[in-house]
Amino acid sequence: MDWLERMNNVLDYIEQNLDGEIDYKKMAEIAYTSEFHFSRMFSSISGIPLSEYIRRRRLTAAAFEIQKKDVRIIDIAAKYGYDSVDSFSRAFKKTHGMTPSAARKNGMQLKAFPKISFQISIKGDVEMEYRIENLDFELRIVGKGSPVKTSKAFKTIPSIWNNARKNGYMQKLIDMSWENPKCTLEGLLGVCGKEAAITDEEFEYFMGIRYDGETPSDMETLIIPPGTWAVFPNIPEAWKRLYSEWVPASGFELANLPCIECYYGPKHKPKHELWVPVRNR
Repeated sequence: MDWLERMNNVLDYIEQNLDGEIDYKKMAEIAYTSEFHFSRMFSSISGIPLSEYIRRRRLTAAAFEIQKKDVRIIDIAAKYGYDSVDSFSRAFKKTHGMTPSAARKNGMQLKAFPKISFQISIKGDVEMEYRIENLDFELRIVGKGSPVKTSKAFKTIPSIWNNARKNGYMQKLIDMSWENPKCTLEGLLGVCGKEAAITDEEFEYFMGIRYDGETPSDMETLIIPPGTWAVFPNIPEAWKRLYSEWVPASGFELANLPCIECYYGPKHKPKHELWVPVRNR
């Protein structure tokens, strides 16, 4: 219930600041989760990207004000965060199907996107397997990053791996792979966001391996500090259920580090795992 209340408090904060600055760091603080994960958590449980939800709510509020013909459109545009009437008009038309000036005519049909609310939904009839791993050492990962649009991640990431298989990059990683493991985080790694910051529209997917040798000239090094991880078999299923089912019931919060997809070698069971950074509430 605490988790539910915190997420609804975030929605209240957005409503109170539609005509001002909406601070992503502040929203993460209200939700008691990391900046890195908050926008993706919001999108997962609401079904809409955080930035898109804010945009639609602002344009809904703007449409109501446009009905008041004594308010100038340029003032409404500035109030809801647009630098110019042109950029406001383009966004308004994309949402409402008409320009702000056309919306002032009698009988015009506009779209109102209501404030959402989070409620309890009975789920969890299928158990989620997981384990907790405490790593007291840095993870040194070498590899390459690729930009990924959050909304297309489930389609884009498989294509990144397919391209790596075709162009020989995957085999190069396999040839460099770890030979003396300190933990079970071995194999080919996909780090979902190189930097620990909010990445609502896009993030960098870093494909690499744990490696202690000299970093090749065509790669870069990523250092992830010691921490605690919740580990789930079956990456696609884990992503679907992580934010909406496991996090609310777990007693953990998400730490301000990226998640890691781990793909193991042939005959390994499970074939892949999702490593999620966590901390005690």
